[in-house]
Amino acid sequence: MKPDDSQLDIARQWLDYARSDLELAATRPGEGILPGTLCFLAQQACEKSLKALLVFNGVEFPRTHNINVLLQHLPDDIDIPSRVFEAAGLTEYAVSSRYPGVSEPVTLSEYDAAVATAKAVYEWVSDLIGYSSSEEK
Repeated sequence: MKPDDSQLDIARQWLDYARSDLELAATRPGEGILPGTLCFLAQQACEKSLKALLVFNGVEFPRTHNINVLLQHLPDDIDIPSRVFEAAGLTEYAVSSRYPGVSEPVTLSEYDAAVATAKAVYEWVSDLIGYSSSEEK
């Protein structure tokens, strides 16, 4: 079933927010910028990208930061690449990396992997929705 204009518009809005989070996540850690904070933004980019795809497909979803839960709500006819399933591992950054003493500090290699995964999810969803970079802000 093809999405109506309203679904498409809302899905694109979700992707605008996802792209914003992704752009910020891609900022390299440096003075005063913790890798864990940027991993949180990478998780948010994945979450919002998946929510865009759910909206696009007319699927209601729970209010959650759990990427695995969102993946489980995707329609069965969508072929999900293994790289996208890897995004479920970013769920831990939704909370634990945002507060001291909750988990070990995020390493630069973990940060690089989180951003690469977020980018892969964002691009996959953008391709499925047909939201090309020329349309992005």
